[in-house]
Amino acid sequence: MPIDPAKAVAAEPRSAEISWDHKDVQLYHLGLGAGVPATDPDELRYTLESRLHVLPSFATVAGAGMGVVGGLSAPGIDIDLAAVLHGGQSITLHRPLPTGGRAVSTSRVAAVYDKGKAAVLVLRSEAADEDGPLWTSDASIFVRGEGGWGGDRGPSERLALPDRAPDATVERPIREEQALLYRLSGDWNPLHADPEFAKLAGFDKPILHGLCSYGMTLKAVVDTLLDGDVTRVRSYRTRFAGIVFPGETLRIRMWAGDGRVQVAVTAVERDDAPVLADTLVEHS
Repeated sequence: MPIDPAKAVAAEPRSAEISWDHKDVQLYHLGLGAGVPATDPDELRYTLESRLHVLPSFATVAGAGMGVVGGLSAPGIDIDLAAVLHGGQSITLHRPLPTGGRAVSTSRVAAVYDKGKAAVLVLRSEAADEDGPLWTSDASIFVRGEGGWGGDRGPSERLALPDRAPDATVERPIREEQALLYRLSGDWNPLHADPEFAKLAGFDKPILHGLCSYGMTLKAVVDTLLDGDVTRVRSYRTRFAGIVFPGETLRIRMWAGDGRVQVAVTAVERDDAPVLADTLVEHS
């Protein structure tokens, strides 16, 4: 079997030094659609270096996502990348992210689950600088065709939405070129840029990165319900429930209460087809 669960989980963590500066942060924010309107003071917090703060989801691209890259090349894992799907993402913040710095990112396979027709790898990345821990990030990776060895199925928690109207609903358009801009933050998968590659993968045209939708959603929550204060975010998790295409519109519904915001994200133009599900922002 191309995945040896015991060997993968027991492997020594891999460490790499990562660095970023304000330009990386600004590029990431622009890739999420920040800066509209360009002179809006609330948007300048994402785009102007003298006012810059860092959206916590930047952790998924800082150092070009070394946690996922390191995890998929770990001992005990030999898989066809064409069979890989990003199933979910979570981030826990240990303190606000600086606009620039250097850190050591340590990645490992935290768990391997047997879903029958697929395996799920939980790739954990922990980053720390000289002042201590910065973030812990877990990426859940589905590997089609690699399950069925009788292992632990793992958690299958679903987050039921409140039985009431959302406290806020916003729509965020995805520009036609947005995936091309977002990929400059480090995800060079041609699925998000090359029409011929997208067709080979079964799509009519390139799709938006799931982590772009993830970042756009957190920005909407921060701007709408957290007074634009990124430092209030403590953790953020989601399950990637479907795709979205550049040119479409995200509908982001939010339910607030008790230090948490539950979120559902759908594609407006495709009859509210699910994009993100089981989505939770915990905050101060």
